Parts: sequence; structure tokens; C-alpha cells
Amino acid sequence: MKKLVIPFLFILSVTLVSGQDETFTEQDTLRGSITPERVWWDLVFYDLQVSVDPGQKYIEGKNNIRYKVLDEKQVMQIDLQEPMKIETVMQNGEPLEFTSNGNAHFISLRDKQKTGELGEIEITFSGHPREAVRAPWDGGFSWSTDENGLPFIATSCQGLGASVWWPNKDHMYDEVDSMAIRVTVPKGLVGVANGRLKNTLELEDQTTYEWYVTNPINNYGVNVNIGDYVRFEDTYTGEKGTLDLSYYVLRDHLEEAKKQFAQVPMMLEAFEHWFGPYPFYEDSFKLVEVPYLGMEHQSSVTYGNKYQNGYLGMDLSGTGWGLKFDFIIIHESGHEWFANNITYKDVADMWVHEGFTAYSENLYLDYHFGKQASAEYVVGTRRNIRNDRPIIGPYDVNKEGSSDMYYKGANMLHTLRQLLEDDEKWRGVLRGLNEEFYHQTVTSRQVEDYISQKTGIDLTEFFEQYLRTTMIPVLEYRLSPGEITYRYTRVVPGFDMPVRVYVNDQPHWLFPKKDWKIEKIEGIENMRADPNLYVLPMEIKS
Repeated sequence: MKKLVIPFLFILSVTLVSGQDETFTEQDTLRGSITPERVWWDLVFYDLQVSVDPGQKYIEGKNNIRYKVLDEKQVMQIDLQEPMKIETVMQNGEPLEFTSNGNAHFISLRDKQKTGELGEIEITFSGHPREAVRAPWDGGFSWSTDENGLPFIATSCQGLGASVWWPNKDHMYDEVDSMAIRVTVPKGLVGVANGRLKNTLELEDQTTYEWYVTNPINNYGVNVNIGDYVRFEDTYTGEKGTLDLSYYVLRDHLEEAKKQFAQVPMMLEAFEHWFGPYPFYEDSFKLVEVPYLGMEHQSSVTYGNKYQNGYLGMDLSGTGWGLKFDFIIIHESGHEWFANNITYKDVADMWVHEGFTAYSENLYLDYHFGKQASAEYVVGTRRNIRNDRPIIGPYDVNKEGSSDMYYKGANMLHTLRQLLEDDEKWRGVLRGLNEEFYHQTVTSRQVEDYISQKTGIDLTEFFEQYLRTTMIPVLEYRLSPGEITYRYTRVVPGFDMPVRVYVNDQPHWLFPKKDWKIEKIEGIENMRADPNLYVLPMEIKS
């Protein structure tokens, strides 16, 4: 086993909250809040059709939106971002009028909307969608070519929003129950989207690929990928039976992909153990090569890690363990449980996606390489934590918190595992989350309350500390003959998380609070804090 190496990269900050001086616009509110024009109707089905012209970087199509009336209102908000344009809106064969406020479009329905009834509108759209600058972080359409000069195209739009390229109800709280995706591409290319391929229609100079998603899906999880793809397949025998595995890769990368993608069954075995059954057996699992790093598109996980282990060949932990797996295969697939099965209602709670999924990297190592390997890895990733802003962002304005949601979130969860001292109970919590919130959108509070309930520990101050402040708890201590004097500093009121320490290399639990406490232990020669708990030990010399 490797020696546990802990980089001393804790960043102290006196800031409790950050970003309160940010200015948000009306467009931020229209995009990020559950407006009156959104709340009265519930998404049922999307029938999305899109034709892609690579040469012109142009798309056109239509989206039929089926909905259920929850309240008898007449104005519906649909989102589509400039420079894309809504051409027409129809219902029951009649054109509807709409007004636009930036990227939000307000459709006036003619027919009386009656509670409990189903309705449907048809929207045609076209334009040159925003081109991704640094996908997937600054997303949109990625227009690229492969080594042979053929078009290689993909979409990515988390945070930015699916409305960057197709009209929809672009808020995470309401997932569509199911959807069809029909992708028309130039003949000779393959169009890949979410779910299962139901039909291929050959036209004169184009081909339409018809995909169907059986399960609920979040908007940013919907994707379109186009290239000179070849396909190979496998199956995995999992907790819910046989899972179909499909891989779409560029023609020249087939042999590399067959070798590298052998990690997929290993990923499924580990994550089904920790998190429960893969959430989308009905829609299969796909891994699709794209011209950017990768993204967690539901049942159509995208891959661009260049067929190597690590994160583009790098170990994010600095321990060596990060080179034992392909970061994109493991991380982005982990999102099938935390992001696609359990989905945040507001992007402010994005840690529910990224904290658990960064933690999944550690659990993958735990399953295949052992507990020591996993501990070294997750503690090693603390080198990436900046403590610049709280993990949770401002609500209702489509604004996420700090990127610390990844590895501060992972280390928070790793700390919680230590507090339980019962790995089977912890595994039950993780599996229970995926069962309790199966195919649902959630708030951070719901997740926090569930964990408190199932662990039997009131974790209110624990989550307040790690999610809503930038402070790392500091364990101050002083050693003297026969006793340890200790306390917490830089903690929220009421924070009293126990800390495991090693006194003369023997484990011992301390129970610090803000006030000094004394623990009498005979024969103290030395003490060190357990590095698996995310606190900053600080010895005070007398």
C-alpha cells in the first residue's frame, strides 16, 4: 500500500458567505425561478425533431410539448436562447401568439385550460445555435472534424441550459416523463441521442435516427452527437437483470475504445454495490465519443478523455491512484445516479450532483483497490479545494456555488463515513438516497434531512459548516503531561463534530466545541488527527 500523503493545501478564509454583492438581471430570474408562467403546467412528453447542417452550423426543427394542466392559466413560458428563433407556435392546428422577453417567450393559449386535462403545442425553431467556447463548461454546439476531415459534432449545456439549442421548459424542477428525439444528419454520418434507437430512416441525402427515452430526463441531459461512428455492444448482468451496453466511437478509434471501455462493467459493478441498481435499464447505457472532454448525458454519457486513464492523463489526487481508472468513464457515469436519477431542482444545489459523483471516484477505488487506496485518493483531492465561495449558490437566478462542490463535497461525505464507523450503514444511506428520490428532482435540504434521519445524527451544523461557509474547522489543541486541551475555532455556532485522533498511535475520539475542553489521558507522547476527517489540526505550543 502507498503511504498516505496529505498535501498541506488548506486555504483559510474568514468569509462566511460570498457573492452577496453579485448583481442578477431579470433574465437571470426568468431563467432560474419557477415563474407563474411555468408553475401551472406539468411536462409530460417532448417529441423533439432536429435537422443539423454541419456546413452552415445551422439547425432547424420542431418540438411537440405535451403537458398536464395543474391550474387554469392561459400564458405559458417557453425558453429558447438567442440567436435561435421560434418560428411558429401551434395548438390544435391553430397558430398562437407569443411575446418575447430576451430568452423567455410567453405563449398565449386560445383554448380554455382545464385542470387535469392534457394539452399539446407544436413549436418550430431554427438558427445558428451558440457555439461552445470551452465545452462542456461553456457549452452549446461543438462543431469539429475528425482526423479524416468528417464532421464531428456534439451538444453540451449544463448550467447554460438546453434552451441554448431547442425550445423547452428550461428549469430543472420539472423533468419530462419521457421523450422522443429524432436527429437528421447528412448521409454517411450517424446521429446519436439518449435512450434506445427505435428506427433509422434513409432519405435521399440525409438519414434520420429516431431515439426514444422511456424514463424521466432532465433538460441538460438531452444531447445530440454526430460523427463517423461505429458501434459495438456488450451486456452487463446487474441487479435488475441484463443491461444493454452500446458504444459509439469514431471509426479509427475502435480498437482503442474496445480496450479502454472494458472499465464500464467494472464501474457498473462498483456503483451498483454502493448506490443501487443502474437507474435506466429500460433505456440502456451508452458511451459516446465526442470532441470535448465529456458529460453525464442520461443513458448517453459522452466521452473525450483520449482513451487514457486519469483526467487527460493526470492524477487529480497526486497519489497515483487517479491513474488506476479513466476519470471520464467513472465520473460521468457516476452521474447516472447523482444528477440523472437524483437531480437538483435549482442549480444552486449542484453539489448534490458533483459532490456525490466526485465521491464516487473514491468509492470505485474502494470497491476494486481497497479502503486504503480510496482514502488516499479522496484526501489527496483536497489539493484542488480553494474555499473561495460556499458550495451552495444563490437560489432562483440559475447560479451555482463554488467549484469546491466537487472535492470539498467529496471530502465532506468521506468525513461523514468516518463518523458512522459502519460502512454497511453508510452504504445503506447511499443506496437509500437513490431509492427514496428515484427519478426525482430534489433540494439540498431534502438530501441533508434524509441523511440525518437515516444516520440517526443531527447533521444540521455539519452541513451548514461545509456547504454554506468557506471555513474549514480548525482543531486547536495543546498537549501537556496527562491531558489534552482542545477546542474548535472557525466553526458555525453549535458545530460539535467528533474528531478521531491517534494518541501514541492508538485511536481515540475527541468531542470538541468552541469552548476549551480537557481530556485526561495518561502517558501522552504524541497526538495526530485522523486525516480522513476534513478538519485542520493546529497544535498550540505552550
